[in-house]
Amino acid sequence: MHNEVMELGGSGEELVVAFEQVVRYVRQVSTAGGLSTAASSALGRLGREGPQRLTELARAEGVSQPGMTQLVTRMERDGLVRRIASTDDRRGVLVESTDAGVELVSRRRAERAEALRQLMGRLDPQERSAVVIALPALARVIQAEVPR
Repeated sequence: MHNEVMELGGSGEELVVAFEQVVRYVRQVSTAGGLSTAASSALGRLGREGPQRLTELARAEGVSQPGMTQLVTRMERDGLVRRIASTDDRRGVLVESTDAGVELVSRRRAERAEALRQLMGRLDPQERSAVVIALPALARVIQAEVPR
């Protein structure tokens, strides 16, 4: 893989820097909700995957359970998530996104999509085509690698 990257005219480090710049730019233009990156990621996951136990959410997000508990408590206070009883285990508690949480994620995603669209508009057609092909391909590889 490293040799292929080199043949394409860039080092892996150059690609990482470019990717980080794109992510930082797209995040900066998103003003909806003022969420931290961790809150945005957890809220997005709950919206995509549905209610989850705190332990599952913490593991999936790569944070400690106490850290996730604090994050969920803040989001709950802001009306973005709620805790509900598990239908499988009476003692179990799940965290789910509220309508306000879903709406916030949707607004942030729309803002970020618009920022990305504007960036893509500055590319020539060949560059734009390459990005349109490459990003979904990378996403597919990531999805295949992520344990569920």
